[in-house]
Amino acid sequence: MTGESLSIVQDQLEKLKQLFPETITEGKIDWEKLQATLGKENIEFSNERYVLNWAGKSEAFKVLQQTTTATLKPCPGEGINDGFDSLSFGEGRGEATENVFIEGENLEVLKVLQKAYYNKIKCIIIDPPYNTGNDSFIYPDSFKESREEYQKRIGEKDEEGYLMKEGFFRRNSRDSGHYHSNWLSMMYPRLFLAKNLLRDDGVIFVHIDDNEVHNLRLLMNEIFGEENFLLNMIWHRRQNADNRNENFASTDHEYVLAYSKNALFSFKGKEIDINKYKNPDHDSRGPWASIDLSGLATKDQRPNLHYDIVDPRTGFSFPPNPARGWSKSKENILKMIENKEILFPTNPNGRPRQKKFLKDLLSTQTGFSSILKKEEVGFTTNGTQEFSELFDGRYFAFPKPVNLLKKIVLQSTNELDIILDFFGGSGTTAQAVLELNKEDGGNRKFILVQLPEPCDEGSEAFKAGYKTIADISKERIRRVINKLLIENEQLKAKKAGEIKFEDASNQENQTTQDLGFKVFKLSSSNFKIWRGSEITEENLEQELELFTDPVREGSEKENMLYELILKAGYLLTDKVALRQAQGTDSYYSVKDGELIVALEAMNQEIIDSILTPSPSGRVGVGLQKVITLDQLFTGNDQLKTNAVLQMKDAEIDFKTI
Repeated sequence: MTGESLSIVQDQLEKLKQLFPETITEGKIDWEKLQATLGKENIEFSNERYVLNWAGKSEAFKVLQQTTTATLKPCPGEGINDGFDSLSFGEGRGEATENVFIEGENLEVLKVLQKAYYNKIKCIIIDPPYNTGNDSFIYPDSFKESREEYQKRIGEKDEEGYLMKEGFFRRNSRDSGHYHSNWLSMMYPRLFLAKNLLRDDGVIFVHIDDNEVHNLRLLMNEIFGEENFLLNMIWHRRQNADNRNENFASTDHEYVLAYSKNALFSFKGKEIDINKYKNPDHDSRGPWASIDLSGLATKDQRPNLHYDIVDPRTGFSFPPNPARGWSKSKENILKMIENKEILFPTNPNGRPRQKKFLKDLLSTQTGFSSILKKEEVGFTTNGTQEFSELFDGRYFAFPKPVNLLKKIVLQSTNELDIILDFFGGSGTTAQAVLELNKEDGGNRKFILVQLPEPCDEGSEAFKAGYKTIADISKERIRRVINKLLIENEQLKAKKAGEIKFEDASNQENQTTQDLGFKVFKLSSSNFKIWRGSEITEENLEQELELFTDPVREGSEKENMLYELILKAGYLLTDKVALRQAQGTDSYYSVKDGELIVALEAMNQEIIDSILTPSPSGRVGVGLQKVITLDQLFTGNDQLKTNAVLQMKDAEIDFKTI
């Protein structure tokens, strides 16, 4: 309390900080960052202040701000229990899985997810390239290229439709003059977009090693705000020391940086073992434990904590440890003696201890340690072993141990939360979520994103039939689900006293746990995109003729449906059902009728069906938006006019494409 009225300047600064934390440096507005964030071109960052800067930073903002028209198309049959083939009249896909695997370049995927998943993800866990000098990852060679040139370059494919590594990746050698800059330019837009997807109480964990941990910390401070730094966790990853280095220095650890979106997040911590609290002397104050009274300060540091404690009953005097002193002042100890809270030894060479009562504990939780103990989370060798047990082969280098991911997920999520990993790799995050749900009865959902990065033709994975890393990741999830289903059947058989059980891969005996996943792939839009900059006087008539039908040739109805679901702000896993009007015409109902999508026909019967009053008598109860194709009104302007007016009267957002 200062007694002064509200500072308008400070209040506005705080509002700006909430919206654009990356534009606030040491409590002041960084005007260049603010201009870049808002899309101003030709920004040159100066170096005369405390700021993370690198070659290409302003261009990285441009990559971030470029919009995308891409979409995600469903891939029936590639997942498990995906529900894509179970659509029938009056029934939806409500029983289908809510886990999602997305195959595609993660920057584009993050942009595609922005509208539907904005502020919906509780936990993000990523294991990006560490920039060791041998990594190949995506970063633009030139930010001056057009959007179409960029999409053409990153979309280079071989004759079978797989992305070619030489066209999609760039090896970031240490010999490059922009070695760190390239990595930062790759990470910045992805982390920025990831923050948008986090809930207000969300958290992000980023695996990293010594190559870029210093730059990552500064980058995260800029995007998430220095005040939202939580922990720099240290993971003891290597089981045996590495003796291959000439200097015999063995780097046996990695890091996991944790940042919250804001102050609403907190770790769950660890339950204190209260079993040590007993009451052998029948103290009326209840169970208690014997606690050490030693402190942590020398006499020079805290002279008031260095004194003798005298037992009033025996007269024994107990001096402090010269290097540590006591943990409490003499005045407090005297009060504790009076309250019979000090336990004195019968031997003058012993040490007095505190009688700590269970009822006085402010919490039964202790904090989440920044040291990830090997006994709890395992080594890299454990991750390799877990993978090999599923595949009978080593098809992926250095996968993380499942227990490491389990610990992170358990500490940061509740039973219904969504976990996103947009560097999906071998799929360890998905396995951790599935196994953790089985252990604690939760219903957490995962979204994994993995680029179809080609496997080397000489690798074991390629020889085993896996052409891309995404193929390996999907197969791992399938095998984990099948393993859990078999374990469920074994448990049922054991309880029923049976010995034999069938392979459970057909999901017929699935428990209430969500043991499935949907697969989507990044794809170009199903609809023609109007590009005014390409229109000339010569081709104007031809372009207008093309747009009489906005649907791209070859677009499938299911693909169009999910594109519209996403771009209308609905989830990939929201329930979809078919509804039938009078006759044979049908349309889609999304999320129990909140969104209606009509792609095949539009007539008065369909309009009447959409607007049919609910049992409560309210028209369109719950209905918020209707989307249909403009071409379905061709030759019937009166029907379109009536539809617009009727929807407006019912306060329904009506869109045509």
